[in-house]
Amino acid sequence: MTQLMTEQGIVKVPAGTWKVDRAHSSVAFEVKHMMISTVRGLLSEYDGTLEAQEDPEQSTVTGWAAAASIDTGNADRDAHLRGPDFFDADRYPRMSFVSTAIRHLEGGTYAITGELTIKGVTREVTVEATVQGTGEDPWGNQRAGIAVRGSIDRTDFGLTWQSRLAGGGLLVGEEVGLLLDLSAVAS
Repeated sequence: MTQLMTEQGIVKVPAGTWKVDRAHSSVAFEVKHMMISTVRGLLSEYDGTLEAQEDPEQSTVTGWAAAASIDTGNADRDAHLRGPDFFDADRYPRMSFVSTAIRHLEGGTYAITGELTIKGVTREVTVEATVQGTGEDPWGNQRAGIAVRGSIDRTDFGLTWQSRLAGGGLLVGEEVGLLLDLSAVAS
């Protein structure tokens, strides 16, 4: 893979429409359990599009994930997360994101601000996205690799279920780390 540099040292995705390739991407999260360990999970059903412009700050990003596709490796926990205490996936099947602003930070790193909707609640969030490279795959497709990192407070989205621990502290952390590693294909 190569990186496209401009005169100003900006690494960017070439202009055009880029669709997330689920076969080569992952949408994951992490949250503290009992404040002493970290539980990670994946969302296996999702989609996303980057409408890249010559000026990266004029680009737009949209995406969604199916709440019912959550997988933490524990069937009982996953059923609880899909239920009304957390995502209420039957009533709110999709989480979505629509960018409202993109700001170049340095090199290939950008702050992406947008509206995140979970469980029918929309809040403004900002995540950090880093263009890891662009290039042509063996089948002639143009690809871009993008890593997205950020965090949200789950209680801001109505995910308020909690159990207090006898010794103090919380069973489930309120801060949720977002870990998206995306391979996008030019369409």
